[in-house]
Amino acid sequence: MTAVTDQPMTPAALRSAELERQIAVDPGRFRILTGDRPTGALHLGHYFGTLHNRVRLQDLGAEVFVLIADYQVLTDRDVAERLGEYVEGLLLDYLAIGVDPARTTVFNHSAVPALNQLLLPFLSLVSVAELGRNPTVKDEIAHSRQAAVSGLMYTYPVHQAADILFCKGNLVPVGQDQLPHLEITRTVARRFNERYGPVFPEPDALLSAAPLLLGTDGTKMSKSRGNSVALGASEDETARLIKGATTDADRHITYEPATRPGVAGLVLLAALCLDRDPHAVAEEIGDGGAAALKRTVTDAVNAKMAPIRARRAEYAQDMGQVRDILRAGNERANAVAEATLTEVREAMGMFR
Repeated sequence: MTAVTDQPMTPAALRSAELERQIAVDPGRFRILTGDRPTGALHLGHYFGTLHNRVRLQDLGAEVFVLIADYQVLTDRDVAERLGEYVEGLLLDYLAIGVDPARTTVFNHSAVPALNQLLLPFLSLVSVAELGRNPTVKDEIAHSRQAAVSGLMYTYPVHQAADILFCKGNLVPVGQDQLPHLEITRTVARRFNERYGPVFPEPDALLSAAPLLLGTDGTKMSKSRGNSVALGASEDETARLIKGATTDADRHITYEPATRPGVAGLVLLAALCLDRDPHAVAEEIGDGGAAALKRTVTDAVNAKMAPIRARRAEYAQDMGQVRDILRAGNERANAVAEATLTEVREAMGMFR
């Protein structure tokens, strides 16, 4: 479902639309890097925002790398709490939604040393001032959980450049707010090529067309705000969370995101699960009020998630197999990273 807008498309959006046309014609020429930090359970916002798109690109025939960014957990916190649990939770969610380890490489940062070694030469290609001006870094510093900002926070965009360029990724699915991060990656690739010779592509952004999905409190759905419905939530837990969601005093249900964010967020969630237009969903509920709206949302979410939750439970019965999938992905990522690092060292004239 795509949002209808009368606003002119930005250059990034126009380029993204052209890339979608190219993917449809020749998906095999695209190598895509995407991923998540293991800081908590993935939720419906992740599913409709990014996760289902990864499966779509995989199924179209693009080569997809999915990074579990365990090192980057430390960018905005002092310790990586419950890391093993969260990594395994991500793996279960990926497999449950349809990520196929035979076609998609799933790996984690800490298991691929050669990837992280790229950070050193890449840091020499950007200035401290450039990193400090990055608006995403500024925002993350403002919301950091650390008493003092660490050096890892400032180097986060360059570490992301290493994530993307280690596999010579040429396409990165991002939201509009992540474009500055990707621009750092493009800068690193361009400057390395200018200084040492052509090694890296300058990756393009594939902008997400997914609308912003609000949490149960009417603000952006987030792991840290306690306002999300996890992919692995039970039917009863889903019903409880949605029952407590924020609405308003107007009994007549409409889809007006600007003036009724809580109600509109619930309507949109139902519409996404039902693959329907949100205005039509709201009109159908009409004067049923918040109770009817929440019943509609609960039923829609539970029906949409039922097969995903069933697959998740099935995989969870054999965590040895799940860990083997990650080990195999790490082996594949290590081979790719070692080859790229060797090429980088040769381009820089280093001896081994």
